[in-house]
Amino acid sequence: MWRERILDVAEEHFRRIGYQKTSVADIASCLGMSSANIYRFFPSRAAINKSICGRFIAKATRLADAVARQEAPAHEKLESLFKLLHEERRKNFVEEKPVHDLIVAATAESWPVISAHSAHLVAIIGNIIEEGADAGSFSVIDAAIASRSAMNAFVPFYHPVLVEERVRNAGNAEEGLGEQISFILQALGGNDESRCSRDQQRRPTCPASHEVIRRSGDVPGGTAHLVSKA
Repeated sequence: MWRERILDVAEEHFRRIGYQKTSVADIASCLGMSSANIYRFFPSRAAINKSICGRFIAKATRLADAVARQEAPAHEKLESLFKLLHEERRKNFVEEKPVHDLIVAATAESWPVISAHSAHLVAIIGNIIEEGADAGSFSVIDAAIASRSAMNAFVPFYHPVLVEERVRNAGNAEEGLGEQISFILQALGGNDESRCSRDQQRRPTCPASHEVIRRSGDVPGGTAHLVSKA
């Protein structure tokens, strides 16, 4: 009980004035206890920071899980997922800067909560890709590698520092988002017919189907890439 109360107070302070300006003494004072009592439940100030970051990240995780449970074609679920994740990052920076700042620090220092969140997202994407492959809408050799490649391609629109730069420099964080999502879907070999219909005014022909390289050793540098079959 006390652990959660400490985190509740810490989260309120983090959201209001930021994690860097919040001291253990501030948290203890609000709870009517000494700083020493706080350390009975958390070994360090850093442990509090990481726990609060976990709360912030959990929101995006819940939203992603909800998309994965939707009854919809795989390509629509992936498109919705990527748009939702990007919007969550954009809102963090524009509307909840203290939350954004903590996530930036956690990402830069590779906190375990960030690594776990990224792994969870890759797993969700992999499950959706498998659904699409089973339905015949995606053409991939290895869904696990495809999911990692798709997430890597999406990094410019999800990494908190890169999203911040897009907002500051372009004023429109969504610029290029649709094109990047279309590229990812094309690379997975999905939704060619609907893309042709949507893009026929811009492109005379539909792009060739794509596949994901199965082994990192298949390409120079040892990294999995999205490549065309053509």
